[in-house]
Amino acid sequence: MEPGTLEYKVKTLPLSPGVYNFLDKDGTVIYVGKAKNLRNRVSSYFREKNQVGKTAILVKHIADVLHIIVETENDALLLENKLIKKFQPRYNILLKDDKTYPWICITQEAFPRIFFTRHKEPDGSIYFGPYTSVVAMKNVLEMFRRAFHLRTCKTILTLEGIKNGNYDVCLDYHIKNCCAPCIGKVSKEDYASYIDQIKKILQGKTSEVIHQLKHEMTELASLYKFEEAQLIKERYEVLVSYQAKNIISVNIPHTVEVYSILKEGSGDFFYVNFMKLSNGFIIRSVTREVKVRLEEDEKEILTTAMADFHFSELNIGDSAIEILLPFEIDFNLSNTKITIPKLGDKKKVLDWSINNCRQYMSEQQRQRSLIDPEQSVRNVMKTMMNDLQLDVEPRHIECFDNSNIQGTNPVSSCVVFKNGKPSKKDYRLFNVKTVVGADDFATMREVIFRRYKRLSEEGEELPQLIVVDGGKGQLRCAAETLRDLGLFDKIAVIGIAKRLEEIFYPDDPIPLYLDKTSITLKIIQQLRDEAHRFGITFHRNKRSKAMIHSILQDIPGIGDKTIEKLLKNFGTVKVISETSILDLSKVLDLKKAQSIYEFFHPSEIN
Repeated sequence: MEPGTLEYKVKTLPLSPGVYNFLDKDGTVIYVGKAKNLRNRVSSYFREKNQVGKTAILVKHIADVLHIIVETENDALLLENKLIKKFQPRYNILLKDDKTYPWICITQEAFPRIFFTRHKEPDGSIYFGPYTSVVAMKNVLEMFRRAFHLRTCKTILTLEGIKNGNYDVCLDYHIKNCCAPCIGKVSKEDYASYIDQIKKILQGKTSEVIHQLKHEMTELASLYKFEEAQLIKERYEVLVSYQAKNIISVNIPHTVEVYSILKEGSGDFFYVNFMKLSNGFIIRSVTREVKVRLEEDEKEILTTAMADFHFSELNIGDSAIEILLPFEIDFNLSNTKITIPKLGDKKKVLDWSINNCRQYMSEQQRQRSLIDPEQSVRNVMKTMMNDLQLDVEPRHIECFDNSNIQGTNPVSSCVVFKNGKPSKKDYRLFNVKTVVGADDFATMREVIFRRYKRLSEEGEELPQLIVVDGGKGQLRCAAETLRDLGLFDKIAVIGIAKRLEEIFYPDDPIPLYLDKTSITLKIIQQLRDEAHRFGITFHRNKRSKAMIHSILQDIPGIGDKTIEKLLKNFGTVKVISETSILDLSKVLDLKKAQSIYEFFHPSEIN
């Protein structure tokens, strides 16, 4: 081991906290990481058992390692965040850029303007954001317009110009949307107080502003300045209404930060939500998409995302004295308590944060499916293959459901999904031929045998996956039948039980439980429900025909066309049975009318 080599550098790294940079042969930073113990952490990459998947690819490209020692883990977290933003390393997780999100800008002028922008300029202006919801941001700006009537024009106002009467009022003043500082209708000091109140609102201190306005309103009223008090009252009412819409019903009297994470199927995308609350009031709520480039687990991803959120949101409101998380992570901040809530209001807030992740994930999936439908299908198929532990993507799935009532008219339905969507032209229905009574196991054997014997003999496309609606018994029968046909190794088969939505595999007593929100479980449930609906409809029609047959078709000389004509004119068998010969003869010939009447009224003939 020679000095200067990569091996030497790794083995001589300090045992202290710090940040490490992996460089490739060209000297480009390809990965930035943090560690409590630099030597132990960096050495772990070069152990064979850890060199799998994407990590193995990273290790192959490492030509050099640099490190920076810091005093605390918190310093390491902050430095890592800054270096990732600076170098944009190829193998670090990719947080979706927030540059396209809008910000609320307060300009640095004598009479500042407030507007939204997507570009931050180094001009001394103050920015609040970014806002992931343009609608929410515009609602905030509209509230400011109604409450404070600030100017929106781009005129450069000076105190000297106002004093000399260099400016004219615009339409906004006449329709009471502007307080007209351009003609001296409001002093610089009063206008500055409006801006201070707006800054406090954007920092989550709305309650403080409301209390201040209430005090001013009461004081003005006591001095009989009712017109000025009325203006304050209007602003007060606007803010109270705004606060009522944005406050949530939780008893958390201090400022908290909330973080949650959600994985999209078994792919490379995660979604992280950050929420900040002050006295039950939502100051910020942001969700970002994270693309994973190595085999990081949820804890590592959430830690990195937390650092990015936390250090970029320091100007938003008071510092949090508590952080709510879904699980324990290696993240410490001075003077901040970390809580993993299980019950109560804090758990309610955490669940809300997770729901924000879920909604944002659904939006992103919809957008991707519109932009690139085939890629969306590939993602779903890949997720299903991984979730169900299949060898191939289940592009063609068939699901079976049996239906009978007290053993009568047993039928079975087969629905077909291709690329995750119903293919109704391929649906099939089976009248069960060899089974007597209610025997789901024998019915499953018959329909599986008939379906796949025929497909095999005719050289038709076989599915990659068969789903059986039922538990272990139905699944066992389906698997045995496929073995008899020599298809068990060619087609995967699973069963889904209704009670707990367990997924069963042949010869495996332990069921698989999928996340209730996973796309895989949703598609399997849709298959099961569609097979049930299709089979029940067929079964009902079959029973109806059987009932008609048992009564009307037992009448001598009455065929299907006559029955159809009778039902069309009289509606039900009961009405037909109570109709006189005269009324029946108006629809049929007299001979058939007499036969029908005599069939239902044999006592009158005797």
